Amino acid sequence: MRVPPAPGFAGGPGHPHPSAPQQQTGMPRDATGHVQLPPGGPVTMPPPATGAPDVTTTTLAVLLIGPAGAGKTSVAKYWADHRRVPTAHISLDDVREWVRSGFADPQSGWNDNSEAQYRLARRTCGFSARNFLANGISCILDDAVFPDRPVVGLGGWKRHVGPGLLPVVLLPGLEIVLERNAERSGNRRLTDEEVARIHGRMAGWYGSGLPIIDNSQLDVPATARVLDEVLARSIASPPKW
Repeated sequence: MRVPPAPGFAGGPGHPHPSAPQQQTGMPRDATGHVQLPPGGPVTMPPPATGAPDVTTTTLAVLLIGPAGAGKTSVAKYWADHRRVPTAHISLDDVREWVRSGFADPQSGWNDNSEAQYRLARRTCGFSARNFLANGISCILDDAVFPDRPVVGLGGWKRHVGPGLLPVVLLPGLEIVLERNAERSGNRRLTDEEVARIHGRMAGWYGSGLPIIDNSQLDVPATARVLDEVLARSIASPPKW
């Protein structure tokens, strides 16, 4: 005796399997739903404006440089939060700490492992920034880039993001970074000696041609406003780096 198929079952005798849905033609491979996602390429400089550029509505890639305690992350987050166009914040320290087991903490000594993880994190940040920019989302990245370490310096950021990256140095006074560092916790907090050493090395950015903001007497919103002014000048006359 043949058992009849269950109601609604299309695979029994006399009920052929429904044909597989045909793949839509014309649908791009790199797509989410019906929204195409352009691939990221090297970031180029924004086109020159006829007048003063409005940086609040321009898609930008910004690199905020500074020592520990300079306020890079706070300023970058505020700046990204208050723009009139979609903007992402990418912190190299956050990306480095994606590695949990086996994290090579530079505080334990700078060695081949910590340098390799730094380079990997920077490449990951660059890949993310290019993809955000390719899809109309500005980016601000922050990193403690040293002027005397070309191996992990600006050249790598330029290579991974593109020549349109706009670097700005945030460099308050030593007493300010010491105070801010004292408020940190975990592996983000450094010794006073290490903070002073890093701050001293950052002084090498003076005379480099990069724009420098001394935010010793500026709160975060005021620093973000100065950053917009600096970026407008950088677009009009890109720094040589």
